[in-house]
Amino acid sequence: MYFDSIAKIIAQRTGCSVKDITPESRFSDLGIDSLDTVELLMNLEDEIGQEIDIEEKVETVGELDRLIQEKVKKA
Repeated sequence: MYFDSIAKIIAQRTGCSVKDITPESRFSDLGIDSLDTVELLMNLEDEIGQEIDIEEKVETVGELDRLIQEKVKKA
């Protein structure tokens, strides 16, 4: 559900193509470190208009997408 937004922001930050980003893509493989992840979440919050507080470590784009969906459902 939020995958396209996540992929777009990652592509903007890293310069890779959105087409190269899949749900199985690992942040580390995309050149995204923990600081980048925090900034990614802030950008996503602005885009979807919802605060995202993720306590768990996420390693793939798909995991992040699922966690955001769960958080938004609970809100």
